[in-house]
Amino acid sequence: MPSQKTSRRDVIRGIAAIAAASVAGNVAGSPAPEYSDQTSSNSAMRFSFNTATVRGSKRRLDELVGITAAAEYDGIEPWIDEIRRYQQAGGSLKDMNKRLADQGLTVVNAIGFSRWLVQDKQQRRQGLETMRRDMDLVRQIGGGRIAAPPAGATKESLDLSVVAERYAALLEIGASIGVQPQLELWGSSKTLCRLGELAYVAAESGRPDAALLADVFHIYKGGSSFVGLGYLPGSAMHVFHMNDYPAKPPRAELND
Repeated sequence: MPSQKTSRRDVIRGIAAIAAASVAGNVAGSPAPEYSDQTSSNSAMRFSFNTATVRGSKRRLDELVGITAAAEYDGIEPWIDEIRRYQQAGGSLKDMNKRLADQGLTVVNAIGFSRWLVQDKQQRRQGLETMRRDMDLVRQIGGGRIAAPPAGATKESLDLSVVAERYAALLEIGASIGVQPQLELWGSSKTLCRLGELAYVAAESGRPDAALLADVFHIYKGGSSFVGLGYLPGSAMHVFHMNDYPAKPPRAELND
């Protein structure tokens, strides 16, 4: 962790520098599948709006797109329930796709909470089906990525080799749809709470399309050092959550 003399602003500057300097590399073996979002992983760094920022205002998806465009972000990161509510209210996902394109916005990722990792086989099967449906929603609005956090599996420490197998299965589904699941760090979980765990699972998945979704708050909450980011290739991190955390309360008492 940074020393007391290093401000969080300095840390964020350093993270941005690491991300900007990261160069996509080719992975030996089979090529990675093509996904719906054709944005190259070695493109210049872009800034996108995570709609979690205004969750409390309960805005509709079309309003969120307008806010994002007005603020001149490059992209948007909506939540799956926002996409679903828009559709259930009669909104056309095809029209939303066009609106996003007309506004010059990329759907860089989507936030969902499918229970793809849980131990119970029936629940895990249902979780994979939920993820399949969620991926299709993302694809229809022009997105090519979705978060894959350890939702429902946060209370126990799972064998990371098992996690790698389950993540590989999830990547297989994503490749068939054209939406790439991003293995997400959750600092309050007992599994996938540290950067090293994400790196292990990605490596042991045996998939060239494995990708990592890290987050300033969750790195801190989980107890990893920000130095660890330097050991993760930029080619495997398409999205990175930039946020902050307070000095108080203590880390163990912090929540989202």
